[in-house]
Amino acid sequence: MKAVVASKLNEYSVVSVNLDPPKAGEVLIKMKATGVCHSDLSVINGTIPSPFPVVLGHEGAGIVDQVGEGVTNVKPGDHVVISFIPNCGSCFYCLHQEPFLCSGAKQDGNQFDGTTRVHKDGQKIFVMSFVGIMAEYAVVPSSCVVAIDKSFDFKVAALVGCGVTTGAGAAIRTAQVKPGSTVAVFGCGGVGLNVVQGARIAGAAKIIACDLSAEKMELARSFGATDTVDPAGDFTKQIWAITNGIGVDYAFDVVGHSKVIEQCIKATRKNGMAVLVGVGRLDDRFSVNAAILPFTAKTIKGCMYGSANFKADFPMYLDLYKAGKLDLDRLVSKTYTLDEAPQAFEDMEKGKNARGVIVHA
Repeated sequence: MKAVVASKLNEYSVVSVNLDPPKAGEVLIKMKATGVCHSDLSVINGTIPSPFPVVLGHEGAGIVDQVGEGVTNVKPGDHVVISFIPNCGSCFYCLHQEPFLCSGAKQDGNQFDGTTRVHKDGQKIFVMSFVGIMAEYAVVPSSCVVAIDKSFDFKVAALVGCGVTTGAGAAIRTAQVKPGSTVAVFGCGGVGLNVVQGARIAGAAKIIACDLSAEKMELARSFGATDTVDPAGDFTKQIWAITNGIGVDYAFDVVGHSKVIEQCIKATRKNGMAVLVGVGRLDDRFSVNAAILPFTAKTIKGCMYGSANFKADFPMYLDLYKAGKLDLDRLVSKTYTLDEAPQAFEDMEKGKNARGVIVHA
């Protein structure tokens, strides 16, 4: 089968690999759609540490082709959305209703048993986040899949696997944005647009889109942003002006860069919350004046996977889409074949797409 494999740092290509059948507790999926997410690029460039070679891809949907021994939650023929974080149901975090932090297995490029199902010419090939779904087929843990209604377009369903759940969830689940509140979103790419949508669904009265691209901010307006900033100006000062010198109740960093995080914190009002969604480099550090937090009572909160319980949240977001409250169709800016994956990454790096999606035959 074909798969997009990062062979080493900053090098990747579409190659033919071998895939073993699923073992106990695993599922073989025929992929139908795979989202091209910035986190895939972060694996390629080393921002997210990973062993190499590794099959990329962590956001997608497909059809169950085969199930391993003991699998009961899905069956062949089911349409599924794939989570890149398992829900083992037995670790500390799963038992404390925090499955987005599941520690039931180590994220080391292997499956739960410490081996992989992908190989080429006798060489072991790892998979990204238990799944590695930028491929024609994938073997994944059964605890990473959720069956969905067969009426949903795979392109739309795929986005729920990461970008939608992370972005909308940051507002709805992590921050728990209150009706009538004020929100600023720093970074209006695919995930940022979903933060905007989540804030709108939660009932925010004012949603300020902040990005260096005027085009992206105008797109954010079409998804629910009420205000935008001048890309050439000071974002924080403009946010203060829009909020009459108070700052916003919630500010979301969806970039993952220290300077943006610091702006995000400054833009937050006293007793407000800065939510860090973007994934930055391990060697990047932001600083906060030691007196700021106690005297302003601000909260800085990390957001992992939109604080999702994906078994419940995937169907919830698809229901919101079906009800016309969550716009997923316009998030898909362009589709690609698997062989066109390099072009999809190039377009993403140039900021051309809200989300590019690889559509499999």
